[in-house]
Amino acid sequence: MPHRTAAAALVTTAALLTATGCSSSFGSDQKTAQDSAGKQHLNVLIASSGDAETKAVREAATAWAKQSGNTVTVDVAKDINQQLAQSFAGHKPPDAFYVNSDQFANYAKAGSLYPYGDQIKDTDDFAAQLRNSFTYDGKLMCLPKDTSTLALAINTELWKKAGLTAADYPTTWAQLKSVAAKLTKGGVTGLVVNGEYARLGVFMKEAGGWITDKDQTKMTADSKQNIEALTYVRSLLKSGSMKYATQVDTNWGGEALGKGKAAMTIEGNWLAGGMQADYPKVKYTVVPLPAGPAGKGTLAFSQCWGVAKDSAHHKAAVDLIEHLPTRAQQVKNAAAFGVMPSRTSALAEYAAKNPAAKAWVDAGAYAQGPVTVAGFDKVLAQFNTDLAALGSTDPAKILADLQRNGEQALTKGD
Repeated sequence: MPHRTAAAALVTTAALLTATGCSSSFGSDQKTAQDSAGKQHLNVLIASSGDAETKAVREAATAWAKQSGNTVTVDVAKDINQQLAQSFAGHKPPDAFYVNSDQFANYAKAGSLYPYGDQIKDTDDFAAQLRNSFTYDGKLMCLPKDTSTLALAINTELWKKAGLTAADYPTTWAQLKSVAAKLTKGGVTGLVVNGEYARLGVFMKEAGGWITDKDQTKMTADSKQNIEALTYVRSLLKSGSMKYATQVDTNWGGEALGKGKAAMTIEGNWLAGGMQADYPKVKYTVVPLPAGPAGKGTLAFSQCWGVAKDSAHHKAAVDLIEHLPTRAQQVKNAAAFGVMPSRTSALAEYAAKNPAAKAWVDAGAYAQGPVTVAGFDKVLAQFNTDLAALGSTDPAKILADLQRNGEQALTKGD
């Protein structure tokens, strides 16, 4: 799934940015002449979670092509961040493409994106938090294609074997620590997660902290709330009742849950598609993440449909994108490959059809969006590296380093 390997994607892109100079080298002040032909051909690049997503996007693009008289080629990227960076640098990008939230600000600041949000009439139907994630200098640059949040997934069989019932679903940190310990025995670890901020960040939110302030203009990493959060996580790691996915020879929490190596994991709604495809016989339940000292907390993820500034097909590309995230198409995509709609109207329909996803849907009301500052992906890559050693490292040091690195990125904005 797109979010399983967030750390690897950040490292790859950070290395590429270093090799090409910086993100601002992608842009161009020159205006590309627009194609005025009646029939045009568009190239679309996506980062697919699997055959189901690829099929859904291609079918939707084909339907639009038939209706519009244009043609479309949809390609699946092996590493979309790297491929986009290379195409922007060479001024030969695809016309439309997925944009990851961690790279959005880099592309926007570089002038690589064509801002088309003001051409869309019903942008209010997209959740405000998602629109904010893809707004740069006051402009909505691209439409969110879907959304995801994190919740606690529980292996039903392992839960019952430990003598636990629905009444024992943890709602506080203390309860999570207790059931994780009770579930840890033999070859099973109570809680297994990916060792990265895109999972562990939920504890920072639940403690009342986060990486930056609301406006993303000031670093708030080295706060007492964040220290409390990582200290709690470290205590779970040191006790053995929590491990990172790599420590149990798996690539992500869903694999650990499916193989019975984890009784619980923290994952997003893409877990549903992953479990159905790889572990269809494993039963699991998804519940809200336990509240911390400051209350409930979770993280939100999204991608948007970007249009390249260097594309010669702006009008056609925007027309295609208006077709791709319609309410009907988003509901269809949700059924096909497990994503949650970014449109509030479609999300309501999705929730009614998927009661098992209630925890993920409800979490959208209090979810924290990603940091979208140009150059910050490199800061987060280092943060992930540091979090990998959290079990043997002082949380205060990790956060102090994050604070320092983040302040430099906010100052440079590159």
